[in-house]
Amino acid sequence: MFSPQGPTLRELAIQALSSVERGYDLLAPKFDRTPFRTPDSILGATADALRPLGPFDQGLDVCCGTGAGVRTLETLCRGRVTGVDFSAGMLAQARAAHPDADWVRADVRALPFAEGFDLAVSFGALGHFLPAERPALFAGVHRALRPGGLFAFPIGAPPSLTSGAYWALLGFDLAMQVRNAVWRPPFVMYYRTCPLHAVRDDLAAAGFTVTTVPMTALGRRDDGSPRYRLVLARKVSDGG
Repeated sequence: MFSPQGPTLRELAIQALSSVERGYDLLAPKFDRTPFRTPDSILGATADALRPLGPFDQGLDVCCGTGAGVRTLETLCRGRVTGVDFSAGMLAQARAAHPDADWVRADVRALPFAEGFDLAVSFGALGHFLPAERPALFAGVHRALRPGGLFAFPIGAPPSLTSGAYWALLGFDLAMQVRNAVWRPPFVMYYRTCPLHAVRDDLAAAGFTVTTVPMTALGRRDDGSPRYRLVLARKVSDGG
């Protein structure tokens, strides 16, 4: 899972005992050599699904990390693209890799934008927000989009109860709950707190109309359903 150039077990332990911001500052130089970085297959499938919905002008990557999503936006947007994250370390890596993009350090629960973007994306970030924090996140993205703008992100289907992945993710979330109960500052990263139905409800409450499309290039589960779906949250245009 980790390349020889990735973080050591000791480095990961230090990160896990830090705050989310400090943890990612520490991980940033080696982040792209970990399994935490969104795979190219997911980035490519997202771009393929969004391309027929364009063209787009300005794009925004929410919780941009080291900039993998910005690279995807650059293939979809005619105008400038912007990445926003609260980790200075991650932004430094992103800026070095993608000097032509704009980079903003901010808490995405209070995004400092107003109707400046046509397309917003996010990859692998929802687990860093408690359910009670999602409304502020989605409201900020809604505010950042122009009327008719689109917020898109992939979301994986939950693993079946009999799969090893189900129990691995359950074990991780339980361990994180214990860690946050006994150690401060908290490190918020959960895999089972953002099911599709709850995310849909929160997006709708923020003013989006929500649809999903299957990302069939990423495979299907044993029951034939897609492993991933792309959530498409549209900000309603003025007048309807």
